[in-house]
Amino acid sequence: MKKVPSISTFKVFANRRTIQKNPLNFHHRNFKKLGDTFSVSIPAEGRVIFTRDPELVKQVLQKKHRSFEKSKLQTKDLAKYIGHGLLTSNGEHWRTHRRMIQPAFHQKKLKGLLGIMRSAIQEELDRIKPGSDLNVIPLMGDLAFQVVAKTLFSHNDIRQPMAELKQITEVNQNMLVTEMRRPYLRWWYRLTGEITKHIGFSNRARDILNGLVENRLSQDVDRDDLLDMLLKATYEDGTHMPRKQLLDELMILFTAGYETTASALSFTLFFLAKNQLAQEKILGEVTNLGKTQLEWEDFAKLPLTSSSIKEAMRLYPPAYFMDRVATENTDLNGVRLKKGGMILLSIFELHRHPSFWENPYEYQVDRFVGLDSKAYGNYFYPFGAGPRMCIGNAMATYEMILTVAEIVKNFKLSTKMDGVEINPLITLKPLDIQVNFERRNS
Repeated sequence: MKKVPSISTFKVFANRRTIQKNPLNFHHRNFKKLGDTFSVSIPAEGRVIFTRDPELVKQVLQKKHRSFEKSKLQTKDLAKYIGHGLLTSNGEHWRTHRRMIQPAFHQKKLKGLLGIMRSAIQEELDRIKPGSDLNVIPLMGDLAFQVVAKTLFSHNDIRQPMAELKQITEVNQNMLVTEMRRPYLRWWYRLTGEITKHIGFSNRARDILNGLVENRLSQDVDRDDLLDMLLKATYEDGTHMPRKQLLDELMILFTAGYETTASALSFTLFFLAKNQLAQEKILGEVTNLGKTQLEWEDFAKLPLTSSSIKEAMRLYPPAYFMDRVATENTDLNGVRLKKGGMILLSIFELHRHPSFWENPYEYQVDRFVGLDSKAYGNYFYPFGAGPRMCIGNAMATYEMILTVAEIVKNFKLSTKMDGVEINPLITLKPLDIQVNFERRNS
């Protein structure tokens, strides 16, 4: 059995203000001082193991995944705001609905949604006013949100209800992060009605989605979008999803389906704005295809465009940590977890680990070009891994390649910013990214 270095509850409490603002700096100092695995005593949680050891990460997510489940942070705390769907459930409930929903994200289905995705992206890019600095975070947030909205509800004019839904999603995430980082004040949030207020916001979001579902059912028309696929999905006995479960899955598709993509795109645009040569190389790669618009078969012909996004997600992975709870006594290469013990996988630290990445803190736009995924698969988890890998990873990848290709083809990007300040919420977000969009000559 390996001896795991430990950090006391007192040290956590002494650094509470730093952790509240940005826990990543606190964790980094500990990894640097104590090694790839250490434990922390957290009030109300007990002993939690933190690791950036690639073998432990692989065992938890893949080799021994049956011995772990998601923590109550997701299955209880997050679920009270967005429901019990794929992201927030465990066990047979999760397995049943994963099997039901998986076909909606099959490559053949996604290929049929390409036109809707392309149209939604172009509509948002047409709103860019060139010649001035723009904050790309809300810009990419709107773009990613509209892509999810249009692929789910393809033929509805939904910009107004979607704007309200997006606002609710962001407000509730901020509330959850406050609860997560100050668990000792949860009693106060309950007493003052803050939690009840935000659950009320969630109920309003459900009403919006329910109205869109009712509208679709009343039309009795095949749209062949994601909503149609979810409405047609059946359990083994041939029955359809109950309305409550359908709304849970829709809430989660919106929450998980736009924010991670928006953050990854925002970071990518920042790095490209800092690297004019990279932009020109991507522009050449896109224009050499000789297409006015990208088709399905073109994605494989854009390795540099793809690499530019992967490299941004390496440095700033939206899912910057993943937590799991042991469902039985488990041994991970000599690190033992008792049943009920929690382990936190630091994807942020693994993606920057100097033992596995050359110049790990540098953005290298071509880092992944020409590499087989087996060369870096044990150290790179932008969408997770194993059975619980993000169900929408392929859709998000195609959406991001389409977006970056269209932006670089139409705009020359620049920025006066030297770096990016990050905001670690449930996902890793940038605080502010100002980019100048200069229209390219036709």
